[in-house]
Formats: sequence, structure tokens, C-alpha cells
Amino acid sequence: MFTSNRLLRPTHRTAEKMLTYECGVDPVGEGWAQSHVRYYVYAYLYVIFAVDAVFLFPWATVFGGLGWISVGEMGVFIGFIAVGLVYAWRKGVLTWT
Repeated sequence: MFTSNRLLRPTHRTAEKMLTYECGVDPVGEGWAQSHVRYYVYAYLYVIFAVDAVFLFPWATVFGGLGWISVGEMGVFIGFIAVGLVYAWRKGVLTWT
């Protein structure tokens, strides 16, 4: 299938077809751009809390049949997350300046 597709398709190479396409904007300048490390920290914190939500939602849906031991374990889990959030807040990671 791939070979027949390659043999049967029309091929007209033009300068516009060979140009790099990036969201409808013509490429100008170099491809190198620096980003501040702050954006990576925010992305990292987002991933951490998104993974936490992945663990919290299924636990919350079956909360009725788990018992108090499970509630304590989830409290410890949320406590670790809270300590990490307070640490990041105290270090000034969450300020946007």
C-alpha cells in the first residue's frame, strides 16, 4: 500500500511545499529561543498535581467501601502534597515576577 501510494501520487516539489510550516506563520529568523526556567517549574508543578488528581478521583469514587485505614493513607498522601506546595510557596517558586 505504501509503495503503490508513493508510485501513484503526484509529486510537484515547489519552494512553498518545502518550507517549514509552523501554525500558519512563516518562519523568520533562527529556530533558537530561550525560555525562562520559571515556565518549566510551573509545568512541573502542574504535572505533579495532575498526577495527584489521577490518584484522588478513583479513590474518591469508591470512598464508601474503603474504611478508615484508607482515609488515613489518603490523608498522608495529601499531606505530602501539601508540604511540597508549602515548600514551593516559601521558596518563592509560585510568584510571577
